[in-house]
Amino acid sequence: MRSSTACDRHRALRLRSGDGQASVEFALALPIVVVMVLGLVVVGTAVRNELAVELAAREGARAAAVSGTPTTAAERAAHRAVDLPIDVTTTSDNSTVTVTVTYVDPVDVAIVGSLIGPVTHVASATMTLEPP
Repeated sequence: MRSSTACDRHRALRLRSGDGQASVEFALALPIVVVMVLGLVVVGTAVRNELAVELAAREGARAAAVSGTPTTAAERAAHRAVDLPIDVTTTSDNSTVTVTVTYVDPVDVAIVGSLIGPVTHVASATMTLEPP
């Protein structure tokens, strides 16, 4: 049978040997968690930008369909719909107008942005021309 001081000493040695384990596990897991969070930020931003480009294309097509000057109306409406530096292309035939909006997202989020590179978002919308 051990004395209480021997048990205390054994317990102290066991605790002392595991003192840094939590710190080491945290140091190993933290970079992985940070990269995952940054990846989620990039995905969320990409989804937001894709929706904004689609909105701009619809707004531009609608403005062009009801306007007498489809090209000018489409560009104004698309730029007013979103606050992104977008490129707007308008094509029209006798009965429809098609607006295509392109945005190149630079993905400037640390670490993950350099791995992914720029993402191009393209959306187009076609609507029937309405009589004036």
